[in-house]
Amino acid sequence: MNEGADHMNERTVLVTSGTGKTGHRVVERLTARGIPVRSGSRSGEVRFDWADDSTWGAALCGAYAAYVAYYPDLAAPGAADAMRRFGRLAAANGVGRVVLLSGRGEPEAALAESALREACPDLTVVRAAFFAQNFSEGAMVEGVLAGTVAFPGGDTAEPWVDAGDLADVVVAALTEDGHAGQTYELTGPRLLTFAEVTAELSRATGRAIRYVPVSAAEYAEQLTQYGLPGPDAEWLAGLFSMLLDGHNASTTDGVKRVLGREPLDFADFARDAATAGDWHV
Repeated sequence: MNEGADHMNERTVLVTSGTGKTGHRVVERLTARGIPVRSGSRSGEVRFDWADDSTWGAALCGAYAAYVAYYPDLAAPGAADAMRRFGRLAAANGVGRVVLLSGRGEPEAALAESALREACPDLTVVRAAFFAQNFSEGAMVEGVLAGTVAFPGGDTAEPWVDAGDLADVVVAALTEDGHAGQTYELTGPRLLTFAEVTAELSRATGRAIRYVPVSAAEYAEQLTQYGLPGPDAEWLAGLFSMLLDGHNASTTDGVKRVLGREPLDFADFARDAATAGDWHV
């Protein structure tokens, strides 16, 4: 660890959405390094709620750096305004290093990035492809367990990225010099369609899992059956359809640029998740 990282060991890092898919991994990695962490969540010891900006100030007070993972999505309506207000508050509290989780190929998310950068010019942006962990601890787990994954992905290939790789990149940006002002696009090492993904999951689990393509409207209806309000379901289904229209069907060297190693392959993720019992029934 370099001199800047050693100096930071004495300072606190705020992790927003600290119990989320990437947040809890960042918390674990920082804690393992002995770096003081403030894990923000809506119901945790450090209260932080993106829907309640009265919780932001206390969470930011005294923090040296912050990992920003916005809920529900950086492309959501209102995200740019939230980023602008959060950035001003972070700057007012002397938070000198900010790392933002963003979406790859999302024009609205790029607007939110710019809004945060207004007050935090040294912002580091990490744009991620779809997470492999969506199948092990996300919305598609039930489909994997049931043997049928239904999603509006068609036959588009996606460079699925491991959430652990992303967390490693975020921690590097938070603790090492040289990442200020950078934008990193993170992907896995190869493209896989949903049909190829379910084939990998079948091999890893030893069970038959198939992919069923559905339209955005059909997927939105599924989401409403799980309790998501209609307008939110339609927006989310539309976002997925846009992201999976083919414009993100390419890999990048973002993980290797930051970490000096290749990203984890989806097959290795599936094997590790199966070994860990993520799909045990």
